[in-house]
Amino acid sequence: MPELKVINRSSNPLPAYQTPGSAGMDVHADLSEAVAIEPGARVLIPTGLFLELPEGYEAQLRPRSGLAFREGISLPNAPATIDSDYRGEVKVALINLSDQTRHIRPGDRIAQMVIARYERVQWKEVEELAESRRGEGGFGHTGVSAHT
Repeated sequence: MPELKVINRSSNPLPAYQTPGSAGMDVHADLSEAVAIEPGARVLIPTGLFLELPEGYEAQLRPRSGLAFREGISLPNAPATIDSDYRGEVKVALINLSDQTRHIRPGDRIAQMVIARYERVQWKEVEELAESRRGEGGFGHTGVSAHT
């Protein structure tokens, strides 16, 4: 398991896995008072966390399913990527997709953080691509019956 250096300038606990099978860790809002999010509005919520990710890793921020389902709160850029060379505070962009004002309170769990390994690629321009069974079918193509 890779070691991840973190500075926590909040009074919240560090993100932690809640179950043995959890891929993501809950991230908390570092606020001094509640923030209202009007319907359709976006806000940037600080976490008080500063990361030093190993090269070849990223932190992904994703919506919390309960917050999304019950409150209509999501991330407009999900999944958000935190690169290994970023050293600023982790902040979470939230959007209110409901028709009611929602509130984020100090210490609320606002997102999930997944640490993921990635590969960098080198582009190779070509004139043709190898054929595949799927071909150019996309945007729901694999769920469409040949009879519809």
